[in-house]
Amino acid sequence: MEADEHVIQHCFCYTSTVLTSTLAFQKEQKLKFECQALLQVAKNLFTHLDDVSVLLQEIIVEARNLSDAEICSVFLLDRVSHELVAKVFDGGVVSDDEKEFRIPADQGIAGHVATTGKILNIKDAYSHPLFYRGVDDSTGFRTRNILCFPIKDENEEVIGVAELVNKMNGPWFNRFDEDLATAFSIYCGISIAHVRSLLYKKVHEAQFRSHLANEMMMYHMKVSEEEVTKLLDIGIEPVQKIHSNFAEFTYTPRSLPDDSTPMGVLSMFEDMGFINTYKIDLHTLARFCLMVKKGYRDPPYHNWMHAFSVSHFCYLLYKNLELSNYLEDIEILALFVSCMCHDLDHRGTNNSFQVDSQSVLAALYSSEGSVMERHHFAQAIAILNTHGCNIFEKFSRKDYQRMLDLIRDIILATDLAHHLRIFKDLQKMADVGFNSKNRTHRSLLLCLLMTSCDLSDQTKGWKTTRKIAELIYKEFFSQGDLEKAMGNRPSEMMDREKAYIPELQISFMEHIAMPIYKLLQELFPRSAELYERVAANREQWAKVSNKFTIRGLPSNNSLDFLDEEFELLQSQGAFGDDSHRMNGCLDDDCDKHDQ
Repeated sequence: MEADEHVIQHCFCYTSTVLTSTLAFQKEQKLKFECQALLQVAKNLFTHLDDVSVLLQEIIVEARNLSDAEICSVFLLDRVSHELVAKVFDGGVVSDDEKEFRIPADQGIAGHVATTGKILNIKDAYSHPLFYRGVDDSTGFRTRNILCFPIKDENEEVIGVAELVNKMNGPWFNRFDEDLATAFSIYCGISIAHVRSLLYKKVHEAQFRSHLANEMMMYHMKVSEEEVTKLLDIGIEPVQKIHSNFAEFTYTPRSLPDDSTPMGVLSMFEDMGFINTYKIDLHTLARFCLMVKKGYRDPPYHNWMHAFSVSHFCYLLYKNLELSNYLEDIEILALFVSCMCHDLDHRGTNNSFQVDSQSVLAALYSSEGSVMERHHFAQAIAILNTHGCNIFEKFSRKDYQRMLDLIRDIILATDLAHHLRIFKDLQKMADVGFNSKNRTHRSLLLCLLMTSCDLSDQTKGWKTTRKIAELIYKEFFSQGDLEKAMGNRPSEMMDREKAYIPELQISFMEHIAMPIYKLLQELFPRSAELYERVAANREQWAKVSNKFTIRGLPSNNSLDFLDEEFELLQSQGAFGDDSHRMNGCLDDDCDKHDQ
């Protein structure tokens, strides 16, 4: 026996060293794992510093992975309401403000940790006095154990709380989990504080831009009470009184005098039922319309008359294609308001020019793309934020936010680059059939309708289409001249010395306009006349091009030759019997219609 004891003791002299080394190695491995895990956490968290919701979602994922917990929740402390707020759960981000989860900052386990600032490790949740089991009883979930720890900023102030539930690979959370949580919370605090700092900076910048825009508008675009009163003096004029064909696709809105257009907008608002449905205050609506009109500059084409024409075409779509069967009322209203505002403060230059000239607008929006479109939307918001101009003031918070989101997306859709990106999706939607219950279909349809409104001059008679080309190329050539002055080479369509307008127009109509109205015809068979008229106008451009081939190009850069060519072709009968019918008017009032 003594010999055995001696042997065992002798062996322990060696094995104790091995055991001690093994335990030390395991401890080193744990520390290595902890350091590697925390380094990966830092890397993951610090790459999501642009969106607090995405960051919180990442925190949840990393916390679960580190501790092997079944569930994780993160609460941020709202110091104003003294509540803990959770908008991010294991299932994802809750976008609806009404569904965010709020609890008093001094109640329950999370409240206790937020108040004391100390970690709390509960091995048996049901036996703990702070645990409320009502949620488990109603859901059938069983909470076994909880590890709740505070998240602090650099000043050691609690800014949030993370709660881990149910250890998966053990009976409860151990001391190692507590150490990991303590170290993890430091990275969480740094990242959350940084995001809040960025958001705070962005909010201040946005407020500054908003105040600056409002100051500029109040100075340059002030609408007096006299103007509002004068506009509403005789009440809203019925659309039939404006013109008997006002609701027909053949009507040319550019025939309406400029000073009559605000009443035209009010008449359309009234006829579409928006004023009654959304209880829009008439004085607010009148002021909004006048502000939007004044928000347009005076380039040859992208001016208020263009915006009015685009808005009128939206009205025509509503009246003739029964849009209410396809879209929700709020979406139709958003489309109409977007048409009014879609080119606000247009400077007669395109997105490429803004970027190439390193303009202020490019500095603000070039990283997001669609520079001018984002500026148009920003100007629309600035008008809505101007005192007495918010036509959506009676909307609920949820509807108001949705309206702004719709207007933003619809105005951004006026960028033809965006249209070309989604064209395959539009065609696919037309092929499978439009489904009004499919939100993606409705969103695509709104984009298509906005683009068809934006190019609607092409659906009018030849005389209108020709005149619009004159305005467009005056604007294009003006930009080309600016680009040459900057030492840049303008594109062919912008260069008055190289542009061959008939062929440019044919290319535009074949590749952009005709496919748009063909799609519209597939979705709305009653719109067939629009495609037919665009196709007919394309043929007229082909005839003009053919005449130039025979006679030679004009010797100067003036666009007067378009008028001369029109008169020549008309005298030769090139337009047949449809030249007036396509304008939607009689011989004696065509000039009035096609001003």
